Amino acid sequence: MFLEKDVNNKTSRGWIEVICGSMFSGKTEELIRRLKRAKFAKQRVEIFKPAVDIRYDEEKVVSHDSNAIMSTPVPASSNILLLTNEVDVVGIDEAQFFDSELPNVCKQLANQGIRVIVAGLDMDFKGNPFGPMPALLANAEYITKVHAICVRCGNLANYSYRKIASEKLVVLGETESYEPLCRHCYYANTDI
Repeated sequence: MFLEKDVNNKTSRGWIEVICGSMFSGKTEELIRRLKRAKFAKQRVEIFKPAVDIRYDEEKVVSHDSNAIMSTPVPASSNILLLTNEVDVVGIDEAQFFDSELPNVCKQLANQGIRVIVAGLDMDFKGNPFGPMPALLANAEYITKVHAICVRCGNLANYSYRKIASEKLVVLGETESYEPLCRHCYYANTDI
């Protein structure tokens, strides 16, 4: 186990927290809430998002409820290691869009005594594990699965149903392209 002395000469330990769920479930909202609390506690915080995600803002992490926090867009997860000197907490949004090295980056940060909070879709539109999320979930000390509400029946939703015709894995979009569905409604509406 790696331990690091902090500025108060206390031994600190890092860990990984993962917030996962479907689209419109409040993942980014929960990430922003945790990061703002860390800032309020006077912890040094850095926030990252994939450079490809420019839906709401090029630099800010923005929730569907329009809450926002400044972030640094990065093209690859390895860039995060270069930008995390002298920090206590690292936040990462839209983890599913990062490369397969993200879990190793998060492990390195946690081993350096940093609290790492990651938010992302756990499943793609086909209901399959999405990108680096399975490895992040396997390495996390804390996992929070959040749920949306099914727009068809009102039950808890954990599937991101794609309403537009495209077989591409990554299609950035909002309510015009996706809707949250429960298991029953999802499988009743797909050929998967």
